[in-house]
Amino acid sequence: MEIQSAFNAGLEGFQKATEKANEAAANIALQTSVNSSDNKVAQEDNTLSIDQYQTSDDSVSINQSIIDLKVAELQAKASATVISTADENLGTLLDVRV
Repeated sequence: MEIQSAFNAGLEGFQKATEKANEAAANIALQTSVNSSDNKVAQEDNTLSIDQYQTSDDSVSINQSIIDLKVAELQAKASATVISTADENLGTLLDVRV
């Protein structure tokens, strides 16, 4: 594998991880804001409980978004390691050449 392609692979992986993290964070923010507004409605109406407003799909969606966020973090760390390794290899090649 060429050093340039290793840099590109690391950079591309890091960009994808950033996109996934942003998407997961937006989903979490959206779900928590929706749940907060539902909780306020439930507090105003004493006859309805909060549990009636929260569905299992909401909690699954939040849990999946949290998992996606963690996966994006691990992908970013792996991509950073690829970039760092390519940098070290390039430095070694330059040291040998000089």
